[in-house]
Amino acid sequence: MSIRGLLPRRAEGLPPGQRQVKVFPRFSDKPLRWAPPSEPIALTVSVDGDPISTFSADDLGRFEQVEQVSDFHCVTTWTYRGARWGGVRFGQLAATVFDGATPPYLAAHAADRMSAIYVTDDLDNNNVLLALKLDGQPLDRRHGAPLRLVSPDQYGYKNIKHLVGLDFRHEEPASTMGPKEHLRARVAAEERHSSLPNWAVKAPYRLTIIPTALVAERALRSSPR
Repeated sequence: MSIRGLLPRRAEGLPPGQRQVKVFPRFSDKPLRWAPPSEPIALTVSVDGDPISTFSADDLGRFEQVEQVSDFHCVTTWTYRGARWGGVRFGQLAATVFDGATPPYLAAHAADRMSAIYVTDDLDNNNVLLALKLDGQPLDRRHGAPLRLVSPDQYGYKNIKHLVGLDFRHEEPASTMGPKEHLRARVAAEERHSSLPNWAVKAPYRLTIIPTALVAERALRSSPR
């Protein structure tokens, strides 16, 4: 991991408050957390906690496979440009599960015990993917193998790695991140924190970029395979 490549720099065309980095780091709210071993895909879809469907890699392979290039924006103000994701549109999977309206909220769960919560309207875009590949290769553990939810219009903590569960809810679920998680986390609106203003969090967040990336990379290398 290149420290120089992690230095956030101003660049044209970035969303408000963002700075460009040249490398795409492993990054996490809890960087010491281990990366789970790569297991076969078993994505459980639930409604209000009750499982209704499970999707394997073969199941996902029956959907249209798409590829898109999009920038990845971390809430801590770094942006990695031009990530090439491949996978299945989130909306296609949701349409096969629900005959009618999708419940208004979602809690996405990961194999490393991270979670994120959503308003499902924010996922109703063609650029929201269940990603299986990055830059033409199957996802590795650094970037969320074997499956990742990619939502380019939201900050990185909504792009949950090691995805294993989608629990649609009729009532807003509680966040496991506490007040740090904004329900919407839309990049264009700078929705970085549920209660603190942007001026109070951007500078402290930016100071965490390099140490967090280095710790997360070290934790990856020490994780069981």
